[in-house]
Amino acid sequence: MNGTHDTDLLAERFEEHRGQLRAVAYRMLGSLAEAEDAVQETWLKLSRTDAAAIQNLGGWLTTVVGRVCLDMLRSRTAHREEPLDDTFVPDPVVRPLSGIDPEEEVLQADSVGLALLVVLEALEPAERLAFVLHDMFAVPFDDIAPVVERSSAATRQLASRARRRVQGATPAADPDLGRQREVLEAFLAASRGGDFEALVSLLHPDVVLRADSGALVRGAAVSKLVRGARPVAEQAFMFRQFAKFSRLALVNGALGVITLHEGAPPAVMSVTIAEGRITGMYILSDPDRLARIGLPGPGE
Repeated sequence: MNGTHDTDLLAERFEEHRGQLRAVAYRMLGSLAEAEDAVQETWLKLSRTDAAAIQNLGGWLTTVVGRVCLDMLRSRTAHREEPLDDTFVPDPVVRPLSGIDPEEEVLQADSVGLALLVVLEALEPAERLAFVLHDMFAVPFDDIAPVVERSSAATRQLASRARRRVQGATPAADPDLGRQREVLEAFLAASRGGDFEALVSLLHPDVVLRADSGALVRGAAVSKLVRGARPVAEQAFMFRQFAKFSRLALVNGALGVITLHEGAPPAVMSVTIAEGRITGMYILSDPDRLARIGLPGPGE
């Protein structure tokens, strides 16, 4: 009986840390399903460990989930026949605009944007771990070093190298939701109205569009990477008939767009906006992945 009580108590303590563990795993893996698997594996490891001997449970769990994710990333790399191409978009976290309570807003403010996740996908697994654990979750290098099997100084170098790549590749973004809404609503209005020049004016000259439709979609909707205001506007113009089915939503804590209507291909678009213009567009329209993620319905 006592053992059952101890297990229940340990499970309660674990649940207190689940949110942080999921956040670490999502940043490490860019996949919501894999992040849940990593958290579950961390629980299994805890349940097989003498918890009484763990002095700092939160720190221990964060390090363990990092190790689990590192193994998953290395396995993913080893089994992948081809490296990820430039069109890959990680799983988005989509929330309806309505009904967000203050606590949820705090969580959204701490969200990680798809633009950053795209850059993290390009890092080596050990670099990604060092950067995520140290720069995002303040884990000391001395605690990360054993996980990546390097010295503390070498681990610091991993994070530093990752940091340079992140800073060099992540577009600047305006955090103000009101200004994001103005630009996105203007963009949708221009799409619905078929106003090509208005679309161009809302795009930064060096805007990058990354569209991930999955491996099976062909034709005009195929996965693609497009650069430049006019070429990106041409893509938006081509799909303007679906703009009437699009609505604003929170995508990874910033304003984005979801398209969800019978007869229209489902899609989630995240954007980065700076100085009133869109600098990056990240579209996931892979039907299989979107079905697994689940999108808020029209009434939500």
